[in-house]
Amino acid sequence: MRVLVVEDDMFIAEALLAGLRREAMAVDLAEDGAAALEHLAVHAYDVVVLDRDLPKVHGDEVCRQISERHSGTRVLMLTAAAALHDRIDGLRLGADDYLPKPFDFPELAARVKALHRRAGTPPPPVLRRGDLRLDPFRLEAYRGDRFLHLTRKEFAVLHLLMAAVGGVVGTETLLEKAWDAHTDPFTNAVRITVSTLRRKLGDPPVLHTVTGVGYRLDPDA
Repeated sequence: MRVLVVEDDMFIAEALLAGLRREAMAVDLAEDGAAALEHLAVHAYDVVVLDRDLPKVHGDEVCRQISERHSGTRVLMLTAAAALHDRIDGLRLGADDYLPKPFDFPELAARVKALHRRAGTPPPPVLRRGDLRLDPFRLEAYRGDRFLHLTRKEFAVLHLLMAAVGGVVGTETLLEKAWDAHTDPFTNAVRITVSTLRRKLGDPPVLHTVTGVGYRLDPDA
C-alpha cells in the first residue's frame, strides 16, 4: 500500500511516518497543500492522510481535487475541528473518512487499512499460494509451518508477488508500491531485497527472475 501523509505539524508527521512504515506501507510526506498536489500529480496513492488546516493550499481544496482527479485514491481527513458540522463538511468535500485530533495511532492505522480494502475488490484476508501463506493484517508469513522472519520491505515485496497470482511484477511496480518517493529509481534495493527474500523462502525455489522485466512467484508455489 502507498500512502501520502499531508501534515504541517512535524511532530505528528514524523510519528505517522514511523508508525505506518512499521505496518509495511510505503509512505511519503507533504508538509503543505501545494506539495501534496505535486506528489499526487506524480505518484498513484492508495490512501491520503490529509490534515485539513494546511498552509499554501487548504486541505479542503486538496480533498476536492483528489475527489475530482484521483478516483482510485481514498482520503482520511484529520482535523482539530471535531464538531458534527465540520465532519459533514469534510465528507461532502469528498473525504472517505474523518478522524478528529487527538487520535490513537492504532485506530488511524486500522482506518487506513479499511480504506485501502474499500478502494477495490477486497483481497482475501490471508493470501495462499501452495505452501506459502501471508496475512497482510497481522504482518505474518509462513512457508508450510515455518514462520518467515521478513523485513518490512521483504514482506511488502512478497505480498505484491503473491497478489499477482503467478504474473510478473516489474521492478518499477515494486519500487512504486513498496518504497517511497525518495528512493533512487536506479537503486539496486529491489534486487537485493528479492535476493534475501528468495533465500528466506528456501527450497524448492519459487521466486524467479524474469530477465529485463521483473519477478514472479510460481502460481502454485
